[in-house]
Amino acid sequence: MNTKDVLLELRTKMGLSQEELAEKIHVTRQAVSRWETGETVPNTDTLKLLSRLFDVSINTLLGAPRTLICQCCGMPLDDSTISKETNGDFNEEYCKWCYSDGEFKYTSKEQLIDFCVEHMANENWPAEQVRAHMEAVVPELKRWKNE
Repeated sequence: MNTKDVLLELRTKMGLSQEELAEKIHVTRQAVSRWETGETVPNTDTLKLLSRLFDVSINTLLGAPRTLICQCCGMPLDDSTISKETNGDFNEEYCKWCYSDGEFKYTSKEQLIDFCVEHMANENWPAEQVRAHMEAVVPELKRWKNE
């Protein structure tokens, strides 16, 4: 889905006219119209405002061009699992279980891996396999790469 389609869908879902949306984010109705026809794309600051207003990530507003994964645990991310900063902005690098309110939940790779083994292991994926997988993936993620 393109940005123009995403914006149109979100605006209509919220029951806003182009004029009402423009007022909420301090732009002209013509700007909203140009976004929805694909003539232009909102700038970075406006994307942040739209993200807050619609409660979706900037990645979603841009048509989800990137596959996001948590840079702490490796879990795939979507708008329901992406963490938020203390001001409510989405943090597209981490899941809400690894990072919330501006703080990381896990202070070491070992702590994270132990937690994941305990909660992910099952009859189809034994603890030893979960541990081996996490020990291979976690050190390559941004949060842990330089440790």
